[in-house]
Amino acid sequence: MDRSLNQTTTSVTRDDQLLELAQDDDRDYCKSGGWITFPFILGNLAGLSIAAGGWGSNWIVFLITKFNIGSIAATKINNVGFGFVNLFPIAGAVLADSFAGNFAVVSISSFIALLGMVMLTLIASVNSLRPPSCSTSTTTTPCESPTIFQYFFLYAAMGLTTVGIGGSRFTIATMGADQFQKSDDQASFFNWYFVVLFIGNGISFIGLVYLEDNVGWGLGFGICLVATVVGLAVFLLGKRFYRHVKPKGSPFVSMARVFVAAIKKRKIITKGSFSDASDYYYSSADATSKIFQTKSQPSKKFRFLNRAALKTQNDKQVDGVYSKSWKLCTVEEVEDLKKVIKIIPLWSTGILLSITIAVVNSLSTVQALTMDRHMGSIKIPASTFLVSSLMSTAISIFIINRFLLPAWQKLSGRPLTHLQRIGVGHAINILALVGSAIIEARRLHLTRTHGLVVTPDRSGSVVPMSALWLVLTLAVMGLGEAFQFPGQVALYYREFPESLKSTSTAMISLLIGLGYYLSAVVTDLIGRATGWLPDNINEGRVDLVYWLCAAIGVLNSGYYLVCASMYNYQYDQQDNIDPQSS
Repeated sequence: MDRSLNQTTTSVTRDDQLLELAQDDDRDYCKSGGWITFPFILGNLAGLSIAAGGWGSNWIVFLITKFNIGSIAATKINNVGFGFVNLFPIAGAVLADSFAGNFAVVSISSFIALLGMVMLTLIASVNSLRPPSCSTSTTTTPCESPTIFQYFFLYAAMGLTTVGIGGSRFTIATMGADQFQKSDDQASFFNWYFVVLFIGNGISFIGLVYLEDNVGWGLGFGICLVATVVGLAVFLLGKRFYRHVKPKGSPFVSMARVFVAAIKKRKIITKGSFSDASDYYYSSADATSKIFQTKSQPSKKFRFLNRAALKTQNDKQVDGVYSKSWKLCTVEEVEDLKKVIKIIPLWSTGILLSITIAVVNSLSTVQALTMDRHMGSIKIPASTFLVSSLMSTAISIFIINRFLLPAWQKLSGRPLTHLQRIGVGHAINILALVGSAIIEARRLHLTRTHGLVVTPDRSGSVVPMSALWLVLTLAVMGLGEAFQFPGQVALYYREFPESLKSTSTAMISLLIGLGYYLSAVVTDLIGRATGWLPDNINEGRVDLVYWLCAAIGVLNSGYYLVCASMYNYQYDQQDNIDPQSS
């Protein structure tokens, strides 16, 4: 009896000590972070956004005019590069969550981006690193292709730049949100994050693209280099103000352990539908969690995984205590895996959406090369037209959060949910695709009516149609992104487990990356199967490509509605609903 009482007292004392340590950590948490870190974090984002926009926005034109690469081939290379920019954040997020922490990942990634910008500036400035300029005096003279060394130097520079920018772009979003404790402040930060991201890119699309096309590529890429240096320096200056969240080991290993443990215990028969709460393993390391404090049972969804947390005689160590292993996991680890599984179908709806956005963004530049780009006496660079999407997104985010969302809440009596906001983005994206198809059909009609054959990588006749028509559909698409992307980031940040916060914000980047990679595959398949996408798009049917994307968008929106209707917000369940009913 005394021994049992002593063990109980020791257990309670240990838990009290853990709770006190957690409270001490919370007090330290409040001493750093906050809005004082805002200019340092977003200063880095602004610098890298300007640099990324300066080379990425005009990359298709650079490959066509300076490396003598065909327009469709240049589009595919561009999509692969942008895909890597948006896929690498997942690797950066895994490193940040598991081992290095956000500050180290952002610092190292920014330095890698700096090396890439140095190489890009050299390519633009040193003639021997590029093939000879292709003659535009005649369309019969073949262009000299790049050498193997030139290709190698180009792809090395592209690789370093994409790795560096990708590794920091969304990791810094998580780091910024970690500086705040209140969800309202976190949501406000995410809104500012996207505004700075799109404005930084917009500056590049307008100013740097003009300098590259009309003054010199070396100057344009050189400014990108300076922006990267400034962004890295500003970020490092704020080090003493940051709230540093220490990584707790790989959460992906924990999720793998849950699967393995559940499979190993698949033959265990539980008492009735569920065992008592005392039969599950709650580690003392989870003393600050609601699950530990209430000792509630695991949720009923994906109940097979609950077996991973069931305690058996075989799970006891030599000293008679339980500990985490590949046979036994904590209830919190099981619930964390369930959160990820539950949100994956909803997340997957963004893949096809990202494909359509990537297709429109890349083909719009090729379209603009064949159209009248004059505004008065000024000839607008082809890549600059994409700024209409970026600026539309930045302005729309401000209007949505400052006016539309408060108005909606006042009229309906409840706020617009994250899922509703994302759904509006899906609908607007379809409208933009339909508009793109109609405008391209008109451009092709004028091309054939006037008997014009324009090869995009050579000077020649221009289709008598203003390229400003592209601004309309790109701006509508930007409006859709303003509803969709901030809603997704905020949703994932709230819904993902605490151990996967960096990964949560990188999930939107993964969508964009997959979109660009798969858009290259889709473009290639369409070109091979239909002939709609030759190098000379005036001989093709880009309008049918857009109609196909619109049809895909409609089907994908239906899939999204099904997933959204079946989804329950995790944080609402935790706050208002009994965990057993989740």
